[in-house]
Amino acid sequence: MLAETAALRLGTTVANAAGRLWLGGKQREQERLLPMEELVRVRVPGVRLQREVRQQFEQITNAVFDRLEPFLQHAFQRLEEGGREAVINAVSDTFASADLSDQVLLSVNANPAELMRHITSSVSGPVGLNDAEIRLYEVLFAECVEYYVRIVRSLPVFEERAAVELLARTATVGAEVARILQRLPDRSLLAPEGADFDTAFRRTYLELVSRDLDEVELYRRTSDQAAAPRVRLSVAYVSLMATSDDGKRRVSSRELPPLRPDMSYWEEAGGESTGVRVEAVLSDSPRVLLRGDAGSGKTTLLRWLAIMAARGAFAGELISWNGLTPIFVKLRDYSGRTPPKPEAMLDGIAGTITGIMPKGWVERELHGGNALLLIDGVDELVDRDRRAVRDWLRKLLAQYGGVRVVITSRPVAAGADWLRREGFAAIHLERMTPPSMAAFVRQWHQAVRELGSELPCPVEEIPQYEQSLLASLKDRAHLQSLAGTPLLVAMLCAMHLNRGRQLPRDRMELYRNALHTLVHDRDADRNVPSAADSVLSLGDKLVILRDLAWRLSDNHRSEIDLDKAAKYVSSKLRAMRHLDVLDGDQVLEQLRHRSGILRSPVEGRMDFVHRTFQEYLAAEEAAEEDRIGNLIGRAHLDLWRETIIMVAGHANTRQREELLDGILDRAEVEPRHARRLRLLAAACQETLPAVSDGLADRLEQAVTDLLPARRRTDPPALAAVGTGLLRWLPNSLGELTQNSAAQTVKTVALIGGEEGLKKLKGYVGDDRSAVVGELVEAWNYFDADAYVEAVLSKLSLDGRDVHIWHSGQLSAASRLRSMSSAHIECSIQSLGILAEFPPLDALWVSSVQGEIDLSLLAGHPDLKRLLLFGDNLVTGASIVSNLTKLSWLALPVRGYPDLKFLETLPRLNFLSISGTSTSTDMRPVAKLAEMGTLHVVGAGEISGFGEMGSMSTLRHIFVYGKDVRSWIEEIESIPPSFIDLHLHQCVVPSRRNAFEKFGGAVRLSSCRLIDGAEVPNVRDGSTE
Repeated sequence: MLAETAALRLGTTVANAAGRLWLGGKQREQERLLPMEELVRVRVPGVRLQREVRQQFEQITNAVFDRLEPFLQHAFQRLEEGGREAVINAVSDTFASADLSDQVLLSVNANPAELMRHITSSVSGPVGLNDAEIRLYEVLFAECVEYYVRIVRSLPVFEERAAVELLARTATVGAEVARILQRLPDRSLLAPEGADFDTAFRRTYLELVSRDLDEVELYRRTSDQAAAPRVRLSVAYVSLMATSDDGKRRVSSRELPPLRPDMSYWEEAGGESTGVRVEAVLSDSPRVLLRGDAGSGKTTLLRWLAIMAARGAFAGELISWNGLTPIFVKLRDYSGRTPPKPEAMLDGIAGTITGIMPKGWVERELHGGNALLLIDGVDELVDRDRRAVRDWLRKLLAQYGGVRVVITSRPVAAGADWLRREGFAAIHLERMTPPSMAAFVRQWHQAVRELGSELPCPVEEIPQYEQSLLASLKDRAHLQSLAGTPLLVAMLCAMHLNRGRQLPRDRMELYRNALHTLVHDRDADRNVPSAADSVLSLGDKLVILRDLAWRLSDNHRSEIDLDKAAKYVSSKLRAMRHLDVLDGDQVLEQLRHRSGILRSPVEGRMDFVHRTFQEYLAAEEAAEEDRIGNLIGRAHLDLWRETIIMVAGHANTRQREELLDGILDRAEVEPRHARRLRLLAAACQETLPAVSDGLADRLEQAVTDLLPARRRTDPPALAAVGTGLLRWLPNSLGELTQNSAAQTVKTVALIGGEEGLKKLKGYVGDDRSAVVGELVEAWNYFDADAYVEAVLSKLSLDGRDVHIWHSGQLSAASRLRSMSSAHIECSIQSLGILAEFPPLDALWVSSVQGEIDLSLLAGHPDLKRLLLFGDNLVTGASIVSNLTKLSWLALPVRGYPDLKFLETLPRLNFLSISGTSTSTDMRPVAKLAEMGTLHVVGAGEISGFGEMGSMSTLRHIFVYGKDVRSWIEEIESIPPSFIDLHLHQCVVPSRRNAFEKFGGAVRLSSCRLIDGAEVPNVRDGSTE
């Protein structure tokens, strides 16, 4: 019996028992004996209401299934098939035999434990089960009784005379029950066999953990005095990416993502992370040191682990953790104190129930290897306390070696080798990738829906807020750059919600809020001990950080030696006369540990976590110290571009005029740098509060001189100016040359946004080939459906390749009825989507992940080019024989040794077959008279292709991974048109003159002999 089958049966048993009690009523004992289906028909008026009741109890069945299926997956591994079925039968039979009436429920005060004792004393237990089966029976029966009581207690009293009104009010009862069961802690299959007091306390404790840790502050209201609303963490949680951390790794890039990255960047495979899901990394080691920068999600991850352990709800890689007892220790609670002994470990999160904790309970959990010890915030302690924590942990693990441990820290406070001698594997939380940003935004908005009237907008508008923010993230590269951690994405979500679906177009405010959050506010809100000792205000910290940022930028550096940085800090502190004398080394150390924007990329050096923060702070310092002349002299250097744009925002009126006039003056006298300088001046308009009329005229003229775009390099440079450029671009392309018109389309696509889409919509109707081509390519920069509606559906696409780069475009492409050629560049599971496409004459599919059913090509009989790539089994290949117009074909043939279906393709000029084996009969290929190029990919030998001399037009053969020894010997003649043979990673003959018949037309790369000896690469007949 499968775990799924068993869980479904038990779920049905519990739900039906609750349903019979609810619908049967106090006076209808006979009716309660009816099957559930019949009881619904008898007691519920009307077909529609009957259907709704059935649906609600099906939802309850699913909720019980979701709770039990993970348990059974684990437990069934220990039992034989017969034992599994016997246990499930026993639980179901006991439920069927038990008196579950309302009188019994009242007599036991609806207490699950009391009801279970009542049933076991009044119903005969199962017979014939072994010890393991009995143990599983007891646990499953206890769980089912618990669910039954919880369900019954959540159902309203059923009164027949008010049935219609009652059912209308309880249309969501199934969802409510599912939520109640979801929050229950697990009655673990792996729980210790200890005294009854241990079991009861564990149940109470897990219930508290499941309830109290399952909340997270998602945003702060506009008013600082207002309480921050909290929602369920288990709803808001998003899995993050992590990598193994040896302490020597260079941290990931601090640069901006590509200018206006296309939408495929937001697919699951997109982004720059090389990590894997953190749950997968955690499952590989029983002891983990989890390192991550400020706001990277370390604490949230630990809380989620605690909640999932309490509920026994782990799945996938961590399913074996079900049954562990979570113990969550916040180290900041022990600042200046000795870390807790086992009996005090629950004080932080379960202090309200430690008075009833059985003596030695925590020790028994640790000793039995049943504990999951979650230790948060090494970095939140001062250095002397960190050393005490390491000693405490070392002694604890020496006594309780079987316990699983996850401990968190920022990298600067605990190196990767900090606990290596204790057997800890270090892992590092990566920056969020675009797909994880999108997932976080979706989950954040899903979670805030629970706040209802506490929201600053109607609940029904939340989906619009979600889509609006995602669109902004996709359109604005600087937002993606900023949103590298859950903390900063949450900040953007909150700002967007509180501002009524608006984010500042001026990035200065975003960076300022992010800096204040990271540098000061977050630690102050959480009362972090290692930050509490600081006498520096937020303003003081920013003054020091500004000075460091300028010194780095001024020397064209992105990182600095720690000793040199400490000297700079000491120098700045001496100038801050309102402060007592402070030690520069200590202040720098504190800023590295707690500011959230400094880090150590390698031992002994320091940089800013992202170049954006360095540029913003350096710009503020330049304005404060009036270094405008310095910046004008550097304005032609790309390295200073972003800093100068932000100086324009930080500067006062005089400084702005001086800066921009100086840049434009240089443009007039330096032809070599003129274009770059004008582009920079135009880009500064994003951050400018206001300018004089004279300067406004000069800026207008500078932009006019840049347009129209002519060269391929122009669109990225112009798009960097931002959305403000759109007002200078024409609404019609008629007066532009074809080349300039095409480059203008590209420029608008790179700018993007709603305004960009409106502009491109106005360009529809220009049927010049290059313009249409750019309009088609621009699809990848906009929402797939919106762009099809506004632009692509209005273009004639016949004879033009349409590239489909990500899954979001697949369904939208089906509305392009004039499309005749599709290049599907993203992975797809099957060819089923082709049934929705218009008839094609060319199709390219880069990767089919599932079974390749070629019969789905029946709707495309006029295909001339068909190129399919994938490694799975192929079915329905006979359909190919009907595609008689094919001239190009690439096809996996795994599972098809007989290639006779190729014989009906007389026009075939290009053929690539992959997945071949020794059993693949190549004789039908030799009959393709018009074949020009042949690719053969696979393993084993080439069979039946010795007679290739009749292929009079064959020019090129490429073979990959095959054993060609026999084939080379079998070849009788070479076609007169033949040019070359390419062999890659093949097994070749050892005979020196084996390739004589090909003359010098053989190229070998990475080939070997049958004994494994490598063969020198050969190109044009010569050994490389």
